[in-house]
Amino acid sequence: MFFRMIPPLLLALSLPAHALAAPAKPAPIQALERQGYQILGRFPAPSGLSGYTALYLGQPQTVYLTQDRKQAIVGQLRDANGEPWNAPQLERQFSQVLWRQLENSHWVADGDARAPRIVYVFTDPNCPYCNRFWNDARPWVQAGKVQIRHILVGVIKADSPGKAAAILTDADPAAALNRHERQHASGGVKPLAKAPAETRAKLEANHKLMERFGVFATPVIFYADAKGALQKTQGAPNPELLRRILGPR
Repeated sequence: MFFRMIPPLLLALSLPAHALAAPAKPAPIQALERQGYQILGRFPAPSGLSGYTALYLGQPQTVYLTQDRKQAIVGQLRDANGEPWNAPQLERQFSQVLWRQLENSHWVADGDARAPRIVYVFTDPNCPYCNRFWNDARPWVQAGKVQIRHILVGVIKADSPGKAAAILTDADPAAALNRHERQHASGGVKPLAKAPAETRAKLEANHKLMERFGVFATPVIFYADAKGALQKTQGAPNPELLRRILGPR
């Protein structure tokens, strides 16, 4: 399964996302937040409206606040031709914000930091399909073509959080991840009985990000396609999709 979420990651061309001062948020925007909308940023809108980018159930949304700040409209504005208003700029803004959230998560790198292609994946240490993806990606990673950033979560088994914590707290998390994946069939790393508070906080943040992106199983992979569009796929990819994610060998 994969779908086009948002086109090109041309960050320099995206609309700026203005910082929101919490006390200044209008009541309709606060009400939407209580309903589960995550407000990402603001943008100028026509006819006296104020525009907001948001995520709801993992899906990008646009919200328009009326000039009197008393009502909010969730949906898409259309121009006189029936076309979505300002769609390319809004899509680029979503790209910037969502990719930045992945960048700012607590990930473990697999591969050269100088690799021309970056891929993010939500990984549970006990997930056999995560391990399959790790193995299938070896030719690209070892050739220095791709760096895969594993956003560790613990959702499959009772000891998943402990194993994720063991990797994150290792003196060399990348080496620990490598050892774990190579020994996956025999159980991998030994789970920590009690993770440090800082590590538990990192895992909780990763889990919240997973939910925010509408992800409820592992692995889920985020990557930029040949046109620079952010894509999402769940499960271990087949050979054709693997080449689409990682590029030519």
